Amino acid sequence: MAVKHVLLAKFKEEVSPEAVDDLIKGYANLVSLIPPMKAFHWGRDVSIENLHEGFTHVFESTFDGVEGIAEYIAHPAHVEFANKFLPALEKVIVIDYAPTAVN
Repeated sequence: MAVKHVLLAKFKEEVSPEAVDDLIKGYANLVSLIPPMKAFHWGRDVSIENLHEGFTHVFESTFDGVEGIAEYIAHPAHVEFANKFLPALEKVIVIDYAPTAVN
């Protein structure tokens, strides 16, 4: 069963666009370092509804199951990256979910 790990982020004002780009590249690179992480996508908010509550970026990772997410969270490469990434954020929300089709 595939599980999605979704992180919504707002970077701090003082974090430069170049630093944001470097952090995004570092996040994407985790796919090559952490075996249970199967895919990574990201994007900026483009909604016209103005319901983003200040969140500007979305990061989505795909795993084979919740066990893979647990392995990812504990992996030294993730821990090292999180120690750089999280301090750059003003606010963050993380949600893990199993995509479910409507029957």
